[in-house]
Amino acid sequence: MSSEGLAADTSKFVRQKRSPDIYRSGWIDLNKNGTRDPYEDPTLDREARITDLLGRMTLEEKTAQMVTLYGFPRVASDELPTPAWKAALWKDGIGNIDEHMNGNTGWTNNLADPVHDLPYSLHTRAINEVQRWFIEETRLGIPVDFTNEGIRGLLHSKATSFPAQLAVASTWNKQLVREIGRVTGREGRALGYTNIYSPVLDLARDPRWGRVIESYGEDPFLVGELGVEQVKGLQEQRVVSTLKHFAVYSVPKGGRDGEARTDPQVTWRDVQTIFLPPFRRAIQDAGALGVMSSYNDYDGIPVQASHLFLTQILRQQWGFQGYVVSDSAAVEFIHTKHRTAATPEEAIRQAVEAGLNIRTNFTPPEAYAEPLRNLVREGRLRVETVDARVRDILRVKFWLGLFDTPYQEKPASTDQVVRTPANLSLAAQAGRQSIILLKNDRDLLPLSRHVKRILVTGPLADDAHGWWSRYGAQRLGFITPLAGLRAKLGSDVEVRYAKGVDVKDERFPESDVFKEPPSDAVRAGIDAAVAAAKDVDVIIATLGETDELCRESASRVSLDLPGYQEDLLRALHATGKPVVLVLSNGRPLSVNWAARHVPAIVEMWFPGEDGGAALADILFGDVNPSGRLPITFPKSVGQIQMNFPAHPGSQAHDAGQVPGVLFPFGHGLSYTKFGYRNLRISPRKLRSGGRVEVSVDVTNTGQRAGDDVVQLYLRDDYSSVVTFEKLLRGFERVSLAPGETKTVRFILTPEHLALYDRGQQWTVEPGRFTVQIGASSEDVRVEGSFDIVDDAVELEKAPDATDRTDPR
Repeated sequence: MSSEGLAADTSKFVRQKRSPDIYRSGWIDLNKNGTRDPYEDPTLDREARITDLLGRMTLEEKTAQMVTLYGFPRVASDELPTPAWKAALWKDGIGNIDEHMNGNTGWTNNLADPVHDLPYSLHTRAINEVQRWFIEETRLGIPVDFTNEGIRGLLHSKATSFPAQLAVASTWNKQLVREIGRVTGREGRALGYTNIYSPVLDLARDPRWGRVIESYGEDPFLVGELGVEQVKGLQEQRVVSTLKHFAVYSVPKGGRDGEARTDPQVTWRDVQTIFLPPFRRAIQDAGALGVMSSYNDYDGIPVQASHLFLTQILRQQWGFQGYVVSDSAAVEFIHTKHRTAATPEEAIRQAVEAGLNIRTNFTPPEAYAEPLRNLVREGRLRVETVDARVRDILRVKFWLGLFDTPYQEKPASTDQVVRTPANLSLAAQAGRQSIILLKNDRDLLPLSRHVKRILVTGPLADDAHGWWSRYGAQRLGFITPLAGLRAKLGSDVEVRYAKGVDVKDERFPESDVFKEPPSDAVRAGIDAAVAAAKDVDVIIATLGETDELCRESASRVSLDLPGYQEDLLRALHATGKPVVLVLSNGRPLSVNWAARHVPAIVEMWFPGEDGGAALADILFGDVNPSGRLPITFPKSVGQIQMNFPAHPGSQAHDAGQVPGVLFPFGHGLSYTKFGYRNLRISPRKLRSGGRVEVSVDVTNTGQRAGDDVVQLYLRDDYSSVVTFEKLLRGFERVSLAPGETKTVRFILTPEHLALYDRGQQWTVEPGRFTVQIGASSEDVRVEGSFDIVDDAVELEKAPDATDRTDPR
């Protein structure tokens, strides 16, 4: 493109100004020297272009690539370039700019509303304007990677809002997750973002942890399958998927988050078999080009300073080709919390030596870049190490095409890309498929459309901010359960509302340990709800947690309903009216009383923007519930860990323990029934390295159309090391009309059969494998087996019954 053509095309930018003569036919003269240098030549090999560019960069330019500038209004005080930028650190360039002008309202809704977040096309033009400054005003014209969050849809004003990750995982729908990734990536790229921090691949093994809601659940296979789809969906749109949070981040001691964020209580075998597999799959199978390193330690070494995690595992073992960013304050924690570095500069050296490419934090970039430069000048950090880190960053920017097409070419089209009817329809589908029917005694649900009076009660019944997320789309108009039900039922049904109680009480979180008798005000709220229920046909009690109680730095010591919500539920049940408990929460809750006494329980987690409408569709049968639990509901916090998968005997009970769980992994009911038959396994005997085909016929034996989630579990009956009692190794959603039968097929590969052996290698051992297929980890419908054979190994046999008896 000629400079005249660019100057005339003012629709790409916010400001009208003449550009320098650097835009040539098929290339951009980024260093403004009038010559097509190798790094400016699109026809050359990517690594050759990087090598050429690195050779031209000064220390200042290299280190500027190794830091994030948090955008407006976090750190950057300007939305668009100003004359002062020529004296700022980023006059030498910048690695990435995060959350720039995206409309994030902040944890306490105190962040300034940017001018350029809406309309969408204006934001695209504004991002182009910022990018133009780096292309035209810096010496080498190295473009910026614009980053943003994307675990609940894009973190931007009025972008398409999806359910929380835990809710998305409850769909067990790989194709849906792929589409969510595509929509998030498509909206991000159209708005000017080129790197999306998504998905979260941390395993939620301790439900007390504050970020359970941001995970895909507790099982490494489920998380890995969904993570691969999200990564592929994002990167198909030519945006980078940056995985969070590497590694072993999600099991801090006692479930404590906040300033704890450290000391994970897991073995190296657990790291290899539970916590790393989703990340490995996202990198090796899906090609993720971004990783966010976590701020915890492992085995006495801060992960942010761990060469083992950030170089040996990521790059040498897995072949990661992208760049690593730090989670906020991870570098600083090496000095201030972990105390393995006596000075802030030494913390920076340790992080860069370990494998960190870009430091990200809510502080000015010079706070990192200047000490980094001093380390090199003083000989404490080799320039070759800096070059290696910068090469990774540039490789990603070249993959994105930023050196050749740095601008969004058609900003006006952004208004037809973001929040389209098709995108909103996908979000609605996700919301409906994510809702789980946990209990439905005497088929109370679906509710009859002939009801005349309904009471909708509870603190989540009409809280439009309760589902808000710091990491999701902003400035939304959530449809609450009350609004959704009123819209569905219209004027023919009286829909009453009484809040009853707040989510938490005034003494929270101390009340999670010791709860005082309810105050007069609390009793009055409960009494008002009971009075409103006097002559209704059914009560819908919407209880649980808000984002405030289950987010980063918000762990709990209890899994009970917070505040006086159970008091409200008991009082409503005492009226004798049918009660439907709707749980909206960010972690499994030990609702033992409800599980015994309330006839119908529905779990909806934190839904998308139209969550209340989705709930109404489920409760009245317009949509048949099909969600399945991606995480176990323990009966008590005292059972933790009580999750799937588990080692044999590790979750058995003794005389002082309550046995079993409240709701198992994979559980979920439907308004219809499904039958399983005709299990086929082929071949029944094979050598290691072969593949096994497993199929089963699934029939809808009920009277309604519905979706089943067919789950395949695998057990290695005997092995050289202790393996899990069973492992999820396949799942498929299948839609069936009444009476319809479909054959569901699975392929088991050597990767599905491998164990981590005594020599710390992945291998497939000879022996018998048991296949179980069913409706949850505990609801097995059909079972069979096959053998991996080796002439030198005797076939295994089951133990005698006496081997399983209590030794007492």
